[in-house]
Amino acid sequence: MQLRTFAIDMPTSFRGITRREGMLVEGPAGWAEFSPFLDYSPAECVPWLRAALDSAERAWPAPVRDRVPVNCTVPAVDPERAADVVRASGCGTAKVKVAERGQDLAADVARVEAVRDALGPSGRVRVDANGGWDVDTAVRAVTALDRAAGGLEYVEQPCASVEELAAVRRRVDVPVAADESIRRADDPYRVVALEAADVAVLKVQPLGGVHACLEIAERIGLPVVVSSAVDTSIGLAAGLAVAAALPELPHACGLATTSLLAGDVVAEPLRPVDGTLPVGRTEVDPVALAAVAADPATDARWHARLAAVQECMS
Repeated sequence: MQLRTFAIDMPTSFRGITRREGMLVEGPAGWAEFSPFLDYSPAECVPWLRAALDSAERAWPAPVRDRVPVNCTVPAVDPERAADVVRASGCGTAKVKVAERGQDLAADVARVEAVRDALGPSGRVRVDANGGWDVDTAVRAVTALDRAAGGLEYVEQPCASVEELAAVRRRVDVPVAADESIRRADDPYRVVALEAADVAVLKVQPLGGVHACLEIAERIGLPVVVSSAVDTSIGLAAGLAVAAALPELPHACGLATTSLLAGDVVAEPLRPVDGTLPVGRTEVDPVALAAVAADPATDARWHARLAAVQECMS
């Protein structure tokens, strides 16, 4: 099995990250990605490695669609830059990052207003707080952002815990989507038991792979949005495989994230055309990979990290 380590700069900080690192794995079924975030423990990285092995070793399910509608992702940037991101994307749905540390609600409102103006009245606006609010703050913020957007499609992970999500959902009219409460939870179905979400956000790497994601999608009983963990185009292709195999796909997926990276590992990075991405395997390009190959110290660190995760799996 072939392994390659990459380190790709990010022009705009996203979730506090300015460089995306990871490994590419080639197996009998094709290329796969192993790129858990750097603050994750070896035990937390186990499903990420299972996901990589799943895609490298197993064929993906047959698709029921050959293109997947996607949203653009707007980082916590100023309103002018936010509008530029939307216009450049060609997408009719935008996910706007809010609740960024060091920013206030006024900044979030201004960003959402700019996104709405750039999308026009027919576009869909969703916001993602990454669990950054408490319940009362979330209720105030969601109300203000819903007004700024002229109607939000949903708010993603407004608070950290499932119990808090349930409390917010009871107090706002905007649908609530669960992300971290599914992918970082011992029991991903607890959001259903506590009536904490209207939408399930599923990410392939944190949830153990394409086949594991599809099983969760079938069992969870909520509309699904397949989203990116800021993957390269190799990882995004696995997300597209999940979205393409779902019987129903009522919402645009969060897989148009190559714009967050200054490079990629394929010759033609996955970028939306008319708000959609194509379905299918992607191949690592030697020239593209060479441009983002990790330095020896980073490569050694990732091999050590891989060994620690493998130890957790044994």
